[in-house]
Amino acid sequence: MHKKNHTYRDPVCGKKMNPNKSHAKVKYGKETYYLCCPLCQSEFEKDPLKYIKKD
Repeated sequence: MHKKNHTYRDPVCGKKMNPNKSHAKVKYGKETYYLCCPLCQSEFEKDPLKYIKKD
């Protein structure tokens, strides 16, 4: 569940976004990633590990 008024970044392009207005949300592992457009969704789904930042 996301926090109200919290912004997230699209992991592909880095765009800040409101999760309620994202094009798509993709669950990978235990996290949910919010994507701004079909192109970013496609790129993320091809290779999610390329876009997930390691801590």
